[in-house]
Amino acid sequence: MGLGSDDGEIMKCVVIGGSGFIGSRLIPELQSAYDVVNMDKVKSALFGEMTHLMDVRNPDSFSNLLQGVDTVVLLAAEHRDDVTPVSLYHDVNVQGMRNVLAAMNQHGVRRIVFTSTVALYGLDTSAPPKECDQVDPFNEYGRSKWEAECVLQEWVAQGDGRSALVLRPSVIFGEGNRGNVFNLLKQIHSGKFLMIGDGRNQKSMAYIGNVVAFIRFMLETKWEGVEIFNYLDTPDFDMNTLVSEVYRFKGEAIPKLRIPYGVGITVSQLFDLAATVTGRKFPISSIRIKKFCANTMIDGAKLNATGFVRPFSLVEGLQKMLKAEF
Repeated sequence: MGLGSDDGEIMKCVVIGGSGFIGSRLIPELQSAYDVVNMDKVKSALFGEMTHLMDVRNPDSFSNLLQGVDTVVLLAAEHRDDVTPVSLYHDVNVQGMRNVLAAMNQHGVRRIVFTSTVALYGLDTSAPPKECDQVDPFNEYGRSKWEAECVLQEWVAQGDGRSALVLRPSVIFGEGNRGNVFNLLKQIHSGKFLMIGDGRNQKSMAYIGNVVAFIRFMLETKWEGVEIFNYLDTPDFDMNTLVSEVYRFKGEAIPKLRIPYGVGITVSQLFDLAATVTGRKFPISSIRIKKFCANTMIDGAKLNATGFVRPFSLVEGLQKMLKAEF
């Protein structure tokens, strides 16, 4: 049975940016409870019939589509490490937020779910950051997401029943993912991977099946104002454990050869220079090496206090992705 409004009608949910990895798993999760519409700048390969083409930078392309909507889920973002020009982070992530909220105001939509990022906490924090901790973004993507959160806070502060759920997920992986985790797993599985550093740095990670289940869980919960949650699946992996899980899947022993961190950074800076000179984008960069070798743990106490039960363990999620992709 779907979620209903006070008059018994099924509530309408618009997913903005739902043609991508997260949206492709979130839409089926919500369809049993909502009348779901997808809006994106590209047509969904899975849900083309319910996709309206739009661009968050152009309010005229979508503002009239929010009439009668109860909840907006904003997934659309510029998030790659190598986006050029860098002004796109602001245009899409910050101004895009302003445009969406203005359209929501126009049609009286008062509830939004926003996927932010743990990148706004910075790298190698002294302790796993909590939702209330000070932010220190280490890249333009993280800064733009923090600015978008601030815009959202100001919108909710206007009152009139406005509410926002802000999800700050750790790196999300799963079947169909084509981001950094997929590229890393592909390198490890192909035998072309070399460990940089000692591998003891810990990573908070999030399996997509659990992330979308948590969004559904929270949408069925009443909340007021702004609720911010870190999202991660526990226990945290260190890089040695992550690599060992892939080799366990392959049925092979882990290679012993490792590259010292200093050597890895020096080589990556040469690739940065080459990218600047040639205008090409390379799979190796200093920011990616720093992210790979950093401790990127976050605190999940607030999430755990909600009573949410994850459908899958972290190991189960990783093995499901490996079986599906490799």
